Amino acid sequence: MRIIAVVAMLVIIAFAGSALAVPAGKTVDYEGGGAGKVVFDGKSHADKGAKCNDCHPALFQMKTGAQKITMADINAGKSCGACHNGTKAFKADDAANCAKCHKK
Repeated sequence: MRIIAVVAMLVIIAFAGSALAVPAGKTVDYEGGGAGKVVFDGKSHADKGAKCNDCHPALFQMKTGAQKITMADINAGKSCGACHNGTKAFKADDAANCAKCHKK
């Protein structure tokens, strides 16, 4: 019985981590400087097949605002740039794609 309780707790903890990220219908807003704010919608990424653990915690910490994200880092293949490199997803440093993330 004790083993079942431990396994159940581990499952709950595992699912709670992904549930806390960006629940359906919610977004996370980032200041985007002069280019306009960036609104991250986890659902749009999930709809394209991305899973929470594809990015968390390797690329992004789970706590909102825990790290600073810059275009220089993205263009260097860090944070969003790990996927938004023109191979896996649209290229972030292509000026034609700015409005896909930045909203004025």
